[in-house]
Amino acid sequence: MTGVTIKRMIAAGFLAFKRNAWLSAATVMVFGLTLFVLGNLVFVGAIANTALHSLESKIDISVYFNQDAQESQILAVQRDLDALPDIRETAYISREDALARFRDQHKDDALIASALQELGDNPLQASITVRARDPLRYAAISDALAKKNYAGVAKINYSENQAVINRLASIASTIRGSGALLALFLAFIAVLVAFNTIRLAIYTMREEIGIMRLVGATQWFIRGPFLISGFLYGIVAGVAVIAVFFPLTWLISPKISLLVPDFNLFAYFLTNLLQFFGIISVTGVVLGVGSSYFAMRRYLAL
Repeated sequence: MTGVTIKRMIAAGFLAFKRNAWLSAATVMVFGLTLFVLGNLVFVGAIANTALHSLESKIDISVYFNQDAQESQILAVQRDLDALPDIRETAYISREDALARFRDQHKDDALIASALQELGDNPLQASITVRARDPLRYAAISDALAKKNYAGVAKINYSENQAVINRLASIASTIRGSGALLALFLAFIAVLVAFNTIRLAIYTMREEIGIMRLVGATQWFIRGPFLISGFLYGIVAGVAVIAVFFPLTWLISPKISLLVPDFNLFAYFLTNLLQFFGIISVTGVVLGVGSSYFAMRRYLAL
């Protein structure tokens, strides 16, 4: 295929895109809606991951020891925990440290201060705080600790945090699953609209296609303009969506920061702009070219 032929195909594709202006605009709008939802799914995923990581960093389980447990026993348990691949970090809190923290937390409560003074002895237990790499692994960690039956271990408080851990995992799964289903549904609608747009364009140009066949035009010369039109649907929709996201992320970013202080939406968008544009534009082009290709196979019989 020569350069002149390719130029003619591209010119014909642009002409078909402009000739069916209303259909092209409707197709671009549907593609744009699909890509807009896809972009929002990327943002929601990033926000959800940040929020979940923030919450996960606050979730842990604690191993409490009897008051007569020796520090050497406690440190031996900590070393075993640190050797487990599921453990991110552990922290040993002695009885004295626990009491100091408790006093600091309740320094304004005269009743608690008076009760501690009356007790005289330290009533708190030494403990090891355990944070896992994956919140879903806390159950396995708790079971491993229980099976080893360490001397001096009084209790493991996994059951107290189990509901929170499972709820976080459920929220993350629901967000990802619902977003994926919505994106697939809109992608199907976009392909259907583009499919029918190309079909109408083929019907409109049926006489020209017949003439091109009579004069010996190749299959790809006939197909080329329709593929170019599909490409234009996707790329124009992608550029439009990126242009919409610039002011939108800037306006919404302060509100998102109120909900998730660790996440700046506009900064995230600017930092990942090239990657984001690549995802949006490639998805748009694949939808446009793919739907055009299948429409031609169905209605051009080439």
